[in-house]
Amino acid sequence: MKLTGQLYAIVDLGYVKPENAVTAAKALLAGGADLLQLRAKGHAEQDIEDLSRMILPLCREAGVPFIVNDYPEIAVRVGSDGVHIGQDDGSLAGVRAIVGEQMIVGRSTHSPEQAKAALAEGFDYIGFGPLFPTPTKAGRPGIGIENIIAVQAEVGSQIPVFCIGGIKRDNLPQVLSAGAKNVVIVSDLLTAPGVTAAVREVKSALSGD
Repeated sequence: MKLTGQLYAIVDLGYVKPENAVTAAKALLAGGADLLQLRAKGHAEQDIEDLSRMILPLCREAGVPFIVNDYPEIAVRVGSDGVHIGQDDGSLAGVRAIVGEQMIVGRSTHSPEQAKAALAEGFDYIGFGPLFPTPTKAGRPGIGIENIIAVQAEVGSQIPVFCIGGIKRDNLPQVLSAGAKNVVIVSDLLTAPGVTAAVREVKSALSGD
């Protein structure tokens, strides 16, 4: 995985109806998303697995890693490239016992201490946030942008750090100026009138064009 310049896109069923998930995935990939995750909080595991099996070939064709959120077992069954887990979803060793050593495993982190702990534990990448309050993580305050530079220097020099949480195209310059090298953007892309164009706009900003 590259250390910089990546947009991590998420097909989030909190914003996209299940029947529109494949269309959303195609639009995100067409715009140039570097990684694609399926996040389906509160949905049946079989439904998540079925959607994963539909989205995975699209990612393969685009040469983009496909990540399953929260469910290592589903990741294994569908043959995804990776799985993403939260702070309360157990240890890396526990996930590796399910998915093996080759699969990408990412961890959500909410402080510099958690970011450093995830690096020490051996995760392949981290999400760092939420930088700003976001409906995706209702009730969780934003952690701000002042620690991005330190986390990027200490952790991001070794594994990708994806800043996440309330990032939109209009505040992306602020986030990048604060030291972010990679970002996760969810609602601003999925609710854009033109999803593919919105992704291209973010990619252009990440590349400094």
